Amino acid sequence: MRLFACIILLLPFFATAQTIEKTKELPKSVKWYESISIRGYSQIRYNRLLETNPNLNCEQCDRSWGDNGGFFMRRMRVIFFGQIGPKVYFYVQPDFASSAASDRLHFGQIRDAYFDIGLDNDNEFRLRIGQSKVPYGFENMQSSQNRIPLDRNDALNSAVANERDIGVFFYWAPKEKRKLFSNLVSDGLKGSGDYGMFAFGLYNGQTANSPELNNKLHAVTRFSYPMLVGKQIVEMGIQAYKGQFVIPRSNLSAGVKYKPDLNYTDERVAASVILYPKPFGIQAEYNVGRGPAFNKQTDSIEVQSLNGGYIMLSYLKKFSRQTLIPFVRYQQYNGGKKHERDARSYNVKELEIGAEWQINKNFELVVNYTLSNRRYEDYILQNNLQKGNLLRIQAQVNF
Repeated sequence: MRLFACIILLLPFFATAQTIEKTKELPKSVKWYESISIRGYSQIRYNRLLETNPNLNCEQCDRSWGDNGGFFMRRMRVIFFGQIGPKVYFYVQPDFASSAASDRLHFGQIRDAYFDIGLDNDNEFRLRIGQSKVPYGFENMQSSQNRIPLDRNDALNSAVANERDIGVFFYWAPKEKRKLFSNLVSDGLKGSGDYGMFAFGLYNGQTANSPELNNKLHAVTRFSYPMLVGKQIVEMGIQAYKGQFVIPRSNLSAGVKYKPDLNYTDERVAASVILYPKPFGIQAEYNVGRGPAFNKQTDSIEVQSLNGGYIMLSYLKKFSRQTLIPFVRYQQYNGGKKHERDARSYNVKELEIGAEWQINKNFELVVNYTLSNRRYEDYILQNNLQKGNLLRIQAQVNF
């Protein structure tokens, strides 16, 4: 009886011990702020080595080309992102290497500020709301952190300055394709990221960090399909957009002629073909369309046809935990750049030969020899043909 009584008296202590043990085993609830991650990268460039023409410039790609260009901070970005709920993802990316004016550098400016809302349990269907990349083109979608050449091609990048605008975009891709899109970046194969297999969006059309200047939205759609072909991965895509772009009055030269309402047709369609470097890679895109461009015959900004694209060959070689990617890219573009003064007209033919050397996951170097033939003209810069060669070097730190 005494033994039985002792057991009865000890039962509460055993129960308490078991409760404590079970409490230790219970999963800890994750707070929303514990899901936030931070990463970033910085790029420093020098473009003046072996330069043959200091008057050769490239406003949209790199403003440190040419005369008075020196060491240049191309990007300094810190990215905040996280899945803060089962169906809510956020992404904020400021850049601290923005230029507030031609004589003032290194200001902070928002590049991306959006959130994704999942429409199903696997987030295969989602809405992206805020300022983000407009889904047009493959190279436009690639992060500058991952892209092989130092700058995006003129032909497709002239569609959207800084690749971004504010709007609402619908994306769809099965979860296995979403995983593949992610792996193409994380495995170092220079993927574009997850912008869905199908995309459709409405956006202002005046580009990132610019106010809307009419009551007409741009519309864009894109379809891209990656697939395994033996040991290779091939991705094919088609995309198009349409809208009315308003030339800002601050971008007009005194004396240039233009439409009274400054509204110009802005529409394009493009095709993309990518063979990912395993180890040999091919990347090609081409677009055609219509948009505002300066006509020096009439001193006017007019809607004109445009066309252009590029092809790039690359080879990926890994050794001693390092990666070397030699590449060659040829591009051409004939058309206007609506974001520049007087919708400056361009005729570009350019060859780039270079290599990216990833010394480790945190540091890489790119060396790029450029042979450029650029005619770019506005009301002030007429009969402006610039030819030249230059050696460009970039150091990038990833953190």
